[in-house]
Amino acid sequence: MIAKPLATGALGCDQIGMTKKSPHPRVVSLIASSTELLHALGAGDLQVARSHECDFPPSVKNLPAITRPKFDIEGSSAEVDQRVRSLVERGLSVYEVDADALEKLKPDVILTQDQCQVCAVSLADVERAVCEFVHGRPHIVSMRPHTMADIYLDIDRVADAIGRPQAGKELVASMQERLAAVAALVGGQPRKRLAFIEWVDPPMSGGHWMPELIANAGGISLFGETGESSPWITWKDVAAADPDVIVVAPCGYDIEVTRREVRPLVRYEIWQQLRAVRDGQVYLADGNAYFNRPGPRLVDSTEILAEIMHPEVADFGYRGKAYVDYKMVPPGVIASKAS
Repeated sequence: MIAKPLATGALGCDQIGMTKKSPHPRVVSLIASSTELLHALGAGDLQVARSHECDFPPSVKNLPAITRPKFDIEGSSAEVDQRVRSLVERGLSVYEVDADALEKLKPDVILTQDQCQVCAVSLADVERAVCEFVHGRPHIVSMRPHTMADIYLDIDRVADAIGRPQAGKELVASMQERLAAVAALVGGQPRKRLAFIEWVDPPMSGGHWMPELIANAGGISLFGETGESSPWITWKDVAAADPDVIVVAPCGYDIEVTRREVRPLVRYEIWQQLRAVRDGQVYLADGNAYFNRPGPRLVDSTEILAEIMHPEVADFGYRGKAYVDYKMVPPGVIASKAS
């Protein structure tokens, strides 16, 4: 997938965000992470609509979905990547919002993002839709998280927008406390060199907050820089880095889809010869539920990484649920090269 920051769109009308705060605001969340955040704040009852990708907690699936992708989401990671690239290269947005449905909901607050152009509807699209509203102008809270500090700030901003600032402070404190507990738990262990794979074909590693999580869990991120976009890599890069551990958690994919995506790798000699593969230190994780969404479950993601890298001291009960061991099937035709 393409991980590129998207510049904040210019406000299309000067009334956006000027609506007076409601004591019980109607909230529309257009990104999965903000839906999770809203519920973690104890404000799930305020949500009146969601994006097509919002699926946690499961109860949100009962809400109307008012966004949709402009491309076929079925197929291999390589096919999906090509479809997304085609839209982006033509200057088109990847998702769209149902503006009529949005206006009929009469939201007081809209939660969206302008960090990644392939993660959700763009801020510019939301602003254009809101400018067509006949009655009222909802407050738009657009998130652009690149680090854990950014995520904490977004939590405070959302909590303030819905009139629950104290809940935001308590949530941030709880997350920081759990992360500190993980760091203390693995503090005396040798640090493992970890390759985090965020997309399989073409391969991409994790940037933004992922190096922070890996470090917090007692590891060293071999690719990606904290606060920077997720980098494209090659399997040759992975082989040269010689990781102790490989975690494959593609953006938007659960474990079953990830199993399908990694299956072709067994054909490549470079994959078979990786030390982590030979030593049984490759793990497939649920990237859709964890890691990829900048919200409260990044703490769970850190605990998962600690459990993977340091099972002798960390056991949070995620094995078999949030991640599984990679099992390499007997190879068929072996190719000498892999990009």
